[in-house]
Amino acid sequence: MAERSLVVKVTAGKDDPERCNQAFTVAAAAVASGVRVSLWLTGESAWFGLPGRAEEIPLPDASVDAVLAGQALHWFDLSRAIPEIARVLTPGGVLAALWNVDDDRIGWVATLAQISKGKSNVTLRRWRDGVARTRLERLTAAGSGLFGTLEAGEFGHGQRRTADSLVAAIATHSNLLVMTEPDRTRLLAQVRDFLGACPETAAGEFVLPMVTVVLRATRK
Repeated sequence: MAERSLVVKVTAGKDDPERCNQAFTVAAAAVASGVRVSLWLTGESAWFGLPGRAEEIPLPDASVDAVLAGQALHWFDLSRAIPEIARVLTPGGVLAALWNVDDDRIGWVATLAQISKGKSNVTLRRWRDGVARTRLERLTAAGSGLFGTLEAGEFGHGQRRTADSLVAAIATHSNLLVMTEPDRTRLLAQVRDFLGACPETAAGEFVLPMVTVVLRATRK
């Protein structure tokens, strides 16, 4: 089955924020289902996209009710980013950091993690065994005095994949991007060989079991 793709072109902006929000929701749902999405913001919808970075957010003080960081918080300079996020949040506003991790409670997912030497993605067991604690401690330290007690949550789901689309996704992960080209090519070939031979993944489309893990803090 050919990999599915979706192009979402958004033209409504601040004049019709509900329609713009619906477009973002469609795009996010498609991505969560394993669909490759191109999101185009045109006209007034471009108002919703601002150039910036976590350490320098181009928004006024106390101007937003929530800040979401998907697959990104571990790249931030937390000593600068967390005070900046606190600055733009209203009192009682929420910071939520989210990551998708592979559910290695499932046998073939655990084997995939072993073959890729943990470089394909963080797994649920690795998250529970230490990654969560480390990120929680770093976030707590950076947000001291600015946020209340952090909360953690886990939400299971799955992404529809093929062997080709999963290999392509793994190739974009940061751990692989910093590898030498021969090492990356060799590892991806091993992953592809495993997926082609594994009964759960060899017959075309399959569901990759995942868990979205969340760290949540409320602005004081």
